[in-house]
Amino acid sequence: MKNAVETVGKMIDKCRTCYLGYLDAEGFPAVRAMLRPRERVGIREIFFSTNTSSNKVARFRENPNACVYFVDTRFFRGVCLSGTVEVLETAEAKERVWRKGDTLYYKGGVTDEDYCVLKFTAKKGRYYSAFRSEDFAIAEQEGA
Repeated sequence: MKNAVETVGKMIDKCRTCYLGYLDAEGFPAVRAMLRPRERVGIREIFFSTNTSSNKVARFRENPNACVYFVDTRFFRGVCLSGTVEVLETAEAKERVWRKGDTLYYKGGVTDEDYCVLKFTAKKGRYYSAFRSEDFAIAEQEGA
């Protein structure tokens, strides 16, 4: 892979669904399908909206370690980013990723108590394509 930020960034932007992994209350891996990220800064910082009351939010408050998997089924390639998740509930964070139509999920609007933002910060990645895989680091400047 010549340019991780460009290649992975395009995969993130084209995905409709991605998969967020974390450890459940008993320490077992758990995976949840997520709607496309609301925003990204390079491939280092990725923002999702979700329900504050969800199990994953409770787990991230205890253990922030996570991974996000993006897949391009057309070309059978994917990337797994590993890092940490921060649960954001500030008005600024919620307004940052709020979209028209979100009231379908959050009746109280942008201030709904059951609405929060997950900020995933990637530390490293593993890219899969053409029956080969490649590990790569994610530098702090890749988020700028």
